Amino acid sequence: MTDAESLYVYAVVRGAPAEPGVGIDGAPLDVVTVGEGLCAVVHHHTGSPYTGADDDVRRWVVEHSDVVDRLWQRGCTLLPMTFNVIVAGSGEESARHRLEAWLTAHSEELLVRLDLLEDRVELRVEIGLDQEEVAREDPSAEAVRAELEGRPPGVQRLLRKRLERIERDLTDALADELYQEYRRRLAGVSQELTENRQARAEPGVVSVLSVSLLVRQEEREVVGHELAAIRDEQPAARIRYLGPWPPYSFADVSVPEQPAAG
Repeated sequence: MTDAESLYVYAVVRGAPAEPGVGIDGAPLDVVTVGEGLCAVVHHHTGSPYTGADDDVRRWVVEHSDVVDRLWQRGCTLLPMTFNVIVAGSGEESARHRLEAWLTAHSEELLVRLDLLEDRVELRVEIGLDQEEVAREDPSAEAVRAELEGRPPGVQRLLRKRLERIERDLTDALADELYQEYRRRLAGVSQELTENRQARAEPGVVSVLSVSLLVRQEEREVVGHELAAIRDEQPAARIRYLGPWPPYSFADVSVPEQPAAG
């Protein structure tokens, strides 16, 4: 491999996968191995990181995720990389040598992390509150609903805005009240929890929390039972339960990407 070539990294795994297949744009996958089986699944890359039209980027991201998911479905314990992690050569040092040196230098912590992720999956849980349901029996909201009947359209618009403010304020207050309880309960049925700060609730729903959970494969039902209990206790709760996925949110790996490829 020449210095002009770089390595696009999909995941760090324990044990070289047989016949890793192809990756983005059909690129043949390769495996960089050090020590007793610590590996990085890569493809040989020339040029700059992947950028382009939105449709192209979406396709590349899906193809990257497909590689990670395929390895995971085959039973590999892995640390998934995010899209566009590319290791470049540096002067006399090839990209492969740089990646091997990084794997070797961090092998102990990487193997510990892989041990922690063995037979684990990532689940995403989003809990919100339906504003209308929260305010269904509130006296101030009921009064505004009663006032709506028979009023002219212009007045109705103003009253609906007032009703929406009341519903929102009530729901915001309840969401703040429930946040710590729900977070504690979900932390109690998972090994690790991380919050998804960029999650957005659908219209008419106020978010209580959005989290990713790391759980054992065989304990996924425990999370489902806890969410069912929350739904039974709180009629306004709106719950999304997604996964299982490879543990993207719990990889916590940073490879030596600099200098930039190209």
